[in-house]
Amino acid sequence: MRKHKLDKSCTGFRSEVKRLRWAVLLVVVSAVCPAQELSPSRVLTLDDAIRLAVANNRSLKIASLEVDKSKWQVAEVKTKRLPSFSGSVLGSQLLNDVSFNFPAGAFGNIPGVGPFPTADTKVTTSRQPIAYVMSQAMQPLSQLYKINLAVRAQELSAKIAGEKARAERQNLVKDVKQAYYAVLQSESELEAAEANVKEYQELDRVVLQRVSQEAALKSDSLDVKAKFANEKYKLVQLRNTLDSQKEYLNNLLGRDIRTGFETEKVPVTSFEEVDLKLAQSRALGQRPEIKQAELSMRQAEYDRRMAKADYIPDVGIAFNYASNFNVDVLPRNMTSIGFEMKWEPWDWGRRRDIVNQKKVTETQARTQLHDAQARVLMDVNTRFRKLEESRMLISVAQAERDAAQQRLREVTNKYEQQAVLLSDVLRQQASAAGASDEYQQALLGFWSAKSEFEKSLGED
Repeated sequence: MRKHKLDKSCTGFRSEVKRLRWAVLLVVVSAVCPAQELSPSRVLTLDDAIRLAVANNRSLKIASLEVDKSKWQVAEVKTKRLPSFSGSVLGSQLLNDVSFNFPAGAFGNIPGVGPFPTADTKVTTSRQPIAYVMSQAMQPLSQLYKINLAVRAQELSAKIAGEKARAERQNLVKDVKQAYYAVLQSESELEAAEANVKEYQELDRVVLQRVSQEAALKSDSLDVKAKFANEKYKLVQLRNTLDSQKEYLNNLLGRDIRTGFETEKVPVTSFEEVDLKLAQSRALGQRPEIKQAELSMRQAEYDRRMAKADYIPDVGIAFNYASNFNVDVLPRNMTSIGFEMKWEPWDWGRRRDIVNQKKVTETQARTQLHDAQARVLMDVNTRFRKLEESRMLISVAQAERDAAQQRLREVTNKYEQQAVLLSDVLRQQASAAGASDEYQQALLGFWSAKSEFEKSLGED
């Protein structure tokens, strides 16, 4: 009878161990195969995320509005080519009588009358309100050269604002990609953690049954319970991390951070060969930093030419009109048209000093362009090497993960045959989980390195 019970207990133990082995195999398969996707209406692809971010991101909108503002500034400078109209009105109250003295014959001799006025005459304007109206229409002529230079310089400023917006867009795309990849990694880790929790739950049940049959120690059960509790804690951590990452991604997309979504699985890696010299040439021709440095150098040239244009006198056609009220002795209306010139012949070297300053600024801009080119080349080279290293690291991490999973299967089989202890199984489970985590980290590192390399090329 006792032998029958012992055989029955061993048979039950073997069935439980087989069930545990199938649970381990399920963990391995779930770590390799992607989880079933949700309905398409809730899936957010990487391309859709980038499109939403470009359309709705608030930082990018601010940069785009700066471009619009710079275009209006160009239009403002262009208006200086057109005639300018100015006017002023002076209204006042005389505090004393205004007298005008005209000596006899001040206006000459009138035939038949003699000198006019015939005697000294005094004309007085009493204390009363008076007003003067003056206006001018001015069309610049010589200033047009300097104005055209200012227009070109402002157009370059608008282009610089456009390059800054393009750089902001590229940074946004990189941030969206990295945030998306981080969500993908956390979702994969969460799936593995959920499988681990189920595995430890099953293992806890099996060990409890063995303890009740006096085939295992109570300390084994406590060890499993401790591992089970730790895995549940990790599961809560991963869920909180995933929620925070999704909120951050939603914020990048410019939408409500509470919007729920599921990600689309991205191909593990893309091992296409990239020619470094070709990448360097593309970066030198496309990076916003170099475009901005080139535009700044041209802008410095226009600033220097505008400074030299200050030597040219300001000449324009002016139409003037003046009128007075309650001053009877003066003409009521006066109009004139002619040329108006303004020039400062002696400036004590001020204009020369300004020109020299602009020359130094132009040299600085040229040096900054060379520095930007060097920094871009170093950045491309560094990103290229990081991408190459991350590719190799994926192969290493994948091989270590496969080896750890195979060792876990072997230890589980030995445990079924009572050839190893439960602690050996738990230790190998921890090793397999660590190898899987390192593989996920290697994947995230590759995706991040790839997004950084794509950004270093300056592609839109």
